Amino acid sequence: MPLIIYGARQVGKTFAVLEFGRTEYEQCLHINFENNRRAASLFEDDISPKRLVSLFEGIYGQAITPGKTLLFFDEIQTCERALTSLKYFREEIPEYHIIAAGSLPGLALNREKYSFPVGNVESLTLFPMDFEEFLMALGRDKLIPEIRGCYAEDRKMPGGLHNELLELYRLYLITGGMPKVVKEYADTERLVRLLSIQNEILDNYIADMSKYALAAESVKIKACYDSIPVQLAKDNRKFQYKTVKSGGSASLFGVSVEWLFLSGLVLKCRRLNSANIPLAAYTNHGAFKLYMGDTGLLIAKSNFPYEILLSNLETDNTFLGAIAENYTACALAASGHILYYWESDNTAEVDFVIQKGAAVIPIEVKAGVHVKSRSLSVFREKYKNDYAIRISAKNFGFENNIKSVPLYAAFCV
Repeated sequence: MPLIIYGARQVGKTFAVLEFGRTEYEQCLHINFENNRRAASLFEDDISPKRLVSLFEGIYGQAITPGKTLLFFDEIQTCERALTSLKYFREEIPEYHIIAAGSLPGLALNREKYSFPVGNVESLTLFPMDFEEFLMALGRDKLIPEIRGCYAEDRKMPGGLHNELLELYRLYLITGGMPKVVKEYADTERLVRLLSIQNEILDNYIADMSKYALAAESVKIKACYDSIPVQLAKDNRKFQYKTVKSGGSASLFGVSVEWLFLSGLVLKCRRLNSANIPLAAYTNHGAFKLYMGDTGLLIAKSNFPYEILLSNLETDNTFLGAIAENYTACALAASGHILYYWESDNTAEVDFVIQKGAAVIPIEVKAGVHVKSRSLSVFREKYKNDYAIRISAKNFGFENNIKSVPLYAAFCV
């Protein structure tokens, strides 16, 4: 089947596919529909795959050989018929290898006339780099087996190494996982240019809102996106439409929130009415929290001071808890988990609940080493689950059926 790579803009989709084509194929034909309108015009009438392959060979002067040439349709969301054509490539000439990528492919808002090739494509989602990949980028790969070993065996990380990893975690909060930002830090080991790169990415996201949505809708999408730091700063981090605008409601902003979620700019964590198997069957779709798709972009958007983030001193700054939650949401999503949280009559709340096979696991997140909370106890008493996870600045351990996981090891969950 043709493969579609989903993901927000600038997470590295194009680079990843081109590198794959360079290393695994004799040649890669890269067709970018956003900056090559001539290529897009080929799909306006007949989208017979054999005709298209012949035209591509003539225009680009390059033979397209099954199994030896990778066809790469980039920014495919700008050419609806190209997306539809993948169905016919699959049915008529499946021996050709095709990857498509785009920032918003498959969005209902951007598919006005033609159908999505359901059942005829495979898909993968590319997320920003997680902390494990951040360590790889910095050349600290040797730390990863030690982290995974401590996680699997619930053994303490040596104190000096634990503190060093917490420092790297705090640094990662600033860089986030956008490849261009991580590369800048890996190359220079300086923070001075990171904010300007992150603001450039945020500006491009805003430009996309205007480009791929109607003018009236793009204003509402931007308002919802801009409200996320405010939403996360509340004691109750549930997304509230009235926080976007006085009198706001789901009928006014619901489509805008869905646009942000489908585009990969935000992560949606839905509330559970009950933490029973399967979790998807007990979801309250009207109650949810929104997190930024990248924690570094949250830091940039909220203009949070670096000196507070980099300090290893305990502080009463409540937004640090929101940052740690956002970081954990990104780590869980990148590991393939669907995000849920649990609330009990406004008396207790568990930050995340995940399902692993037949097990339901509550996860609590703390920014520091002070981890006292009754929410996990309330949850475990109600649902009798085997164990819980607490992610915090504390070292690894297992006590009272609570698995202690340092913040830097969230990618192991």
